[in-house]
Amino acid sequence: MLLDTPSLYFRAFYGIPETITAPDGMPVNAVRGLIDMMATLVRGHSPTGLAATMDADWRPAFRVAALPSYKAHRVAHGDVEEVPEALVPQIAVIEQVLDALGIPRPQSPGYEADDVIGTLTYQAPGAVDIVTGDRDLFQLVDDARPVRVLYTARGVRNLQLVDEAWVSAKYGIPGRGYADFATLRGDPSDGLPGVPGVGEKTAAALVTRFGSLAAMLEALDGGGAEGFPAGARNKLAAARDYLEAAPVVVKVAHDAPLPDADLTLPAKPRDPEALVALADRYGLDGPLNRLLDVLNR
Repeated sequence: MLLDTPSLYFRAFYGIPETITAPDGMPVNAVRGLIDMMATLVRGHSPTGLAATMDADWRPAFRVAALPSYKAHRVAHGDVEEVPEALVPQIAVIEQVLDALGIPRPQSPGYEADDVIGTLTYQAPGAVDIVTGDRDLFQLVDDARPVRVLYTARGVRNLQLVDEAWVSAKYGIPGRGYADFATLRGDPSDGLPGVPGVGEKTAAALVTRFGSLAAMLEALDGGGAEGFPAGARNKLAAARDYLEAAPVVVKVAHDAPLPDADLTLPAKPRDPEALVALADRYGLDGPLNRLLDVLNR
């Protein structure tokens, strides 16, 4: 089980009131929420391994170089992400808790958590469950292995199990075609403009007809109009520069450099004393006991 940890702690922060505080008054809503999410996920899906992937770089230079608009609307200043003030100190606490538990939090300089997930998925010898609220990771689903996304849009207690059939039913595309579909349609949440005038239906028709963005561009270069919905050929031609650059931004890396790590689910905390100290300082007894209970089964 691979956790898109930033996606989960942001969800916890916005879903749980800031009035949930440590004894000293510091908000710990994201910390408590994430720990409880992990307990629910482990209890419900019984993974043999677990990694809480992190962003080493939330807006990698290689993606910004390809498409300067990438996440530009989420920049606070310089290249710092706009993060709620009450969440910032909680991220450090989350890292300390994960370390004391012995749950690895892999990251890779110059890459996002998505890329770490892509790399670990590529390396995994067997089945993988990816937990995220980010649709970008739908591109990794693979029924043959199998690789699924446990999509948190409706909450961790009401997960949507995303496989190739789900992607096909939802978007009308081949189950492995989400990255090219998203490139064409765009995604305002990431500053990905898409092809002007190409919405979901046209994007789905193009991906279904041609199978890949590369095949579309080859047909475009061929000069014919066969297979292109009405008006779509000219729209793609006008957006040719974008279509050349966008795949670098959209496609999740599968080769991010990562140190070796044992992802085996820990049966007991790596550092019990540190965990007790964190529980006392931040008032985490309840959620940590719930998580430890499912880890010890």
